[in-house]
Amino acid sequence: MDLQDQLKNLFPDHVPEATPEKETKPTIWLQDDPIICKYEKRKGKPITILEGYTGADSDFKQLAKELKTKLSVGGSFKDGKIIVQGDYRDKIMAILKDKGFAVKRVGG
Repeated sequence: MDLQDQLKNLFPDHVPEATPEKETKPTIWLQDDPIICKYEKRKGKPITILEGYTGADSDFKQLAKELKTKLSVGGSFKDGKIIVQGDYRDKIMAILKDKGFAVKRVGG
């Protein structure tokens, strides 16, 4: 006996509501030019910088949030650049290539 059967026994007159369909997330605009993936050290700590996205800032912010969540790292979005704490160039490039972006590795 699953939960639905138990609820029907407890509330026989109840008519369940239809569940609304989940909205699909808007797709991020893919560009022809590659996104540049750089490595730098600031105050002795490694960071990865992504720049060169020509789409809307809101799409790039959404991409930044998704990357930080997948990598479980901190970071920020400033001046049209995604800054991720740590050297994650290989992982970021793999994630972006899976999404369909062209990525160019710069430095090191």
